[in-house]
Amino acid sequence: MVTYSTSQAAKKLGIGLKTLSRYIELGKVPAPTILKVGTATLHAWTEEQIEHVRQLLPKIANGRKTRYSKLREKQKAQAKSPVPRKTKKRK
Repeated sequence: MVTYSTSQAAKKLGIGLKTLSRYIELGKVPAPTILKVGTATLHAWTEEQIEHVRQLLPKIANGRKTRYSKLREKQKAQAKSPVPRKTKKRK
């Protein structure tokens, strides 16, 4: 059985090492088997675990909201009712 390091798994997934480590720490991605080598703690990824994470990646909400995404949410939240207008008085 072939195992990969976290950096190799991140490269296979097309994301950065820090991003994958952050997802594991936050619980967004299940942690793979952990190996203790001396004082170091290593994650050993299998092909199945990498494919499982690949399926989870599109569902992960990541990043902070930009002002444009906030504006889009605000526009969606507003009611689409017409605005009452004043009628012009005819003389």
